[in-house]
Amino acid sequence: MHVARLARLALAEDEIEPMARELSAVLDHVAKIGELDLEDVAPTSHVVDVTGALRPDEPRACLAREVALAQAPAVAEDGFLVPSPQA
Repeated sequence: MHVARLARLALAEDEIEPMARELSAVLDHVAKIGELDLEDVAPTSHVVDVTGALRPDEPRACLAREVALAQAPAVAEDGFLVPSPQA
């Protein structure tokens, strides 16, 4: 229930046990990966070669603040208003 609260998931009573089993299975897989000897494996950021796949990073005009904030559900002090993660 603690993890569900952190993820802001509202679980019905009948969803708690299946979700706990699924989370446990995921954590078991992570533990198995942790047991692997990866000493000689080079770190990667992608599983496929993406060399040359990205466009050049060139500066361009940004979206006007008023346009960006026009569709925001809540705005405060010329910025997006987001709920506190501790709430």
